[in-house]
Amino acid sequence: MTTSATGTELEAGAWTPDHAPGEELPPGIGPYRLALRRLRRNYVALAFGALFLVIVILCILAPVYSHIAHMGPNDENVDQATNAVGLPIGPTWKLSHFFLGADSVGRDVAVRLLYGGRNSLIVGALATLITIVLATVLGILAGYFRGPIDGLISRAFELIWAFPIYLLGIVLGLVLGLSGLDLGIVKIGGNSLLIPALIIGVITTPYVGKPIRGQVLGLREREFIDAARQQGLSHVQIMFSEILPNVTSTIIVFIPLVLANAILTEAGLSYLGAGVRPPNPSWGNMIGDGIHLLPAAVHTMLVPGIMLTLCVLGINVFGDGVRDALDPRAKIRIEH
Repeated sequence: MTTSATGTELEAGAWTPDHAPGEELPPGIGPYRLALRRLRRNYVALAFGALFLVIVILCILAPVYSHIAHMGPNDENVDQATNAVGLPIGPTWKLSHFFLGADSVGRDVAVRLLYGGRNSLIVGALATLITIVLATVLGILAGYFRGPIDGLISRAFELIWAFPIYLLGIVLGLVLGLSGLDLGIVKIGGNSLLIPALIIGVITTPYVGKPIRGQVLGLREREFIDAARQQGLSHVQIMFSEILPNVTSTIIVFIPLVLANAILTEAGLSYLGAGVRPPNPSWGNMIGDGIHLLPAAVHTMLVPGIMLTLCVLGINVFGDGVRDALDPRAKIRIEH
């Protein structure tokens, strides 16, 4: 039998199909288990999530393909990679010989595409981790304590928010790219992937921290927070045992959105020369290099552009599916 029920009814145990009077009811379904059921029935989101996973696996296997192609990401072979008029050759569709063609200095586009994808994904993942951690900690602190702490954190958010994200990223990227970052104990070189990851992670923190702060402001006035205070729980215990679990679903929804935005931002900064530093490849600087070869060697720009589009599209569609699955107002059909 097929029956429809809302998540609230399932969790409350009010929905009792096929149960005789007096019969013991089954345990309720938790919100995350219910969300997983909704997500498993969203085949479009799962398909795009699988597409993103395939791209990640291909990029992880970049050294394997480099061995097959007999070229590294920065190896040059101008003699074999140019045609009679001196332009880079197009795709040969041979795995062992310039499968997706060559660039202007004789480097294998397919090899650089996979290594560039690894760099773009690493920067995006690190930036997402930095953003989520900073936004969660600062958002909870601001919303819970309010007063001077909230004022200081909110003004810092607004200061970062006042600058266009790419303008601020370009300035920081150029400065730190030239001088590196010396934190005393740790020193990060200007060509390290940590530099663009740190820049993107910090400048996108307000976009996540503000919504978390707003949610915490409402939660701190709820009855269960008053009950926790009456039980003698410290501020730290209340924030991490009572408030944090209630903003977890919001954080989960933000993760794919922040990841997609971080990958796009890295590509934009690298295209403008303020992201991943050459000769390290990334999808952004590959697109920038390919622009100069249009229209004669369109593959040098088209290939990384398509890969970047597919990657971001896969993350965004899957993220929309996760958001819909975590929506408590959504309905689910359960087969008995």
